[in-house]
Amino acid sequence: MKNSHFLLLAACVAVLVQGCDSGRDKTVDVPSDKKLRLAFVCNNSGDYWDLLRLGCDYGTRVLGNADLEFRETPERTVAAQQAIISNLVARGVDGIAISPIDADSQTDFLNSIATGTLLVCVDGDAEHSKRVCYIGTDNVSAGIQAAELLKAALPEGGKVALFVGYLNAQNAKDRIQGIKTGLSGSNIEIIETLVDDSKSTLAVTNALDTLARYPDLAGMVGLYGYNGPAILSAVRSAGKTGQVKIVCFDEQSETLAGIVAGDIYGTIAQRPLKIGFETIRGMAEYLRGDKSRLEGGKIYTTTRPITKANVADFQAELRVQLEASSRLSVDQ
Repeated sequence: MKNSHFLLLAACVAVLVQGCDSGRDKTVDVPSDKKLRLAFVCNNSGDYWDLLRLGCDYGTRVLGNADLEFRETPERTVAAQQAIISNLVARGVDGIAISPIDADSQTDFLNSIATGTLLVCVDGDAEHSKRVCYIGTDNVSAGIQAAELLKAALPEGGKVALFVGYLNAQNAKDRIQGIKTGLSGSNIEIIETLVDDSKSTLAVTNALDTLARYPDLAGMVGLYGYNGPAILSAVRSAGKTGQVKIVCFDEQSETLAGIVAGDIYGTIAQRPLKIGFETIRGMAEYLRGDKSRLEGGKIYTTTRPITKANVADFQAELRVQLEASSRLSVDQ
């Protein structure tokens, strides 16, 4: 049984790689007998990042001879994130993966990091920086999938509002672009996009205010993981469950429970375990001299629409993944 869990998790972290030529190679190979010091700095906290961290941990255990420091950004500001990164670099990490809060304003900072440390972007890209590779979801495609869910939930069309943490984050820009592309030619109208600085309490307030401001609102879309539960809370408080259709991103437990209850129409699930594993594998190989995996510049993992029709199967798969992850130290 333990071996089967281990093998299942290994299957869960297989990835679909797509790339293009980045032309970047700024780091020096690390001797094969040196223990790698890797770091990951995310831009938030939540179920998505917990699963991604499990994928990272799996990668360090499988590859061996590497240590990982995984850091969240509690204040969720550019300054706080950059302070964490600067501290890690000063302590001599060999490679660092980050999910930028505001890629445009952080480009110069990221370039200074990339001159002496392997730098990759995960979940959100900074494509104009000197990062070696982006690893994660194709967020334009994920936005198009979200638009398809909206069209299925609102066949007659209607007004919808979008909710997001940071408008300047590349993943937010890409998801919005994908949603607009997917809704083109439909009778669904995006009337407003509200920003909450990745603060769950503000996300709830934004949702409540929007429901009050637009009595005829037909749908609400949460672009970040915590937005789904925040919107759900607001819709329930307003007594509009079923009337206002909800589409969101990620596999937060509250989101999946909302789909089961029929109060959320659907969510776009990413592959955080795969993303975490691919990040560690790619950085480790690159630092050991095999640059082939990252040299394309982008590694995309797949996304999956989850609705009431398949949520039970998805929850069962997720439980197996988490159980397999927790057993890794015993299995090895």
